Amino acid sequence: MSWPKSEREPCVHHWYEALADCQRRGLAHACAQIVTSAGSTPREPGSQLVVTESQSFDTLGGGRFEQEVIETARLALARGESGCRLESFSLGARSGQCCGGHVEVLITLYPAPAMQVALFGAGHVAQALEPLLGELGWHVDWFDNRSPQVLGNMAHAPTTCCHFGLSADEQLERLRPGKHCLIMTHDHALDETLLAAMMARNDQVSLGLIGSDSKRARFARRLRNRGLPSACIEALRCPLGNSGGDKRPRAIAIAIAAELLTLNQASPAPILRGLPREALARLETAVAVKGTE
Repeated sequence: MSWPKSEREPCVHHWYEALADCQRRGLAHACAQIVTSAGSTPREPGSQLVVTESQSFDTLGGGRFEQEVIETARLALARGESGCRLESFSLGARSGQCCGGHVEVLITLYPAPAMQVALFGAGHVAQALEPLLGELGWHVDWFDNRSPQVLGNMAHAPTTCCHFGLSADEQLERLRPGKHCLIMTHDHALDETLLAAMMARNDQVSLGLIGSDSKRARFARRLRNRGLPSACIEALRCPLGNSGGDKRPRAIAIAIAAELLTLNQASPAPILRGLPREALARLETAVAVKGTE
């Protein structure tokens, strides 16, 4: 199922806009910055470029040099690397340019968040849960079929992307694989429609449905009648969390977040490390040489 390009990639031009948008959307991305230069170069130190798996934003000067920076960043992201790395580029034979200069480029890698949540419904529990997920640094795609005008101006975490006013089919079209899906809409029929479609696709990490034991039994019977896989039905988490009988929305939200933490133990957030000593020493040397020019 295709993901609309406008939702997959930021529609911006400047590196700082792209950086903010990538982090909000939970996209894997890298920020490349020229930190020092010598001789003739296409851009000055401080110039920055943001790279995603299929696009780049702003420029370090173009040409083969910029393309090599992009390829280096994408290769590191594809390997799941995180943190900082310092790359040297001679603007001659390696980069196919005749400037004759030399640049050091600091590439900071931001892999996609390890925890990706799709939250369906914007009721009281969802409104209490979303900021908790944001505080944990998890990326959330938040769906509801009601329009923003009906829902009102709801604040949300920077790592949350809202998809409001969409039909069930439109929500499912925007749902990317590999999510922990939490279904808690205001309509049981909509809950069932979404859940059945997700089980048929069978491309999500986990499925959770808010409700009681009786709701689970009723839904399980209906899903079996639809011919959906027994393994998917058995794996469904319902009720969600364990609030100890406390029915307040925030208590339920805390219990759900705690349950998600146990599901996330196998994929901890990557550690963003700084530059190794060797790279720092090389950078200090380059700066010292620059100061004598």
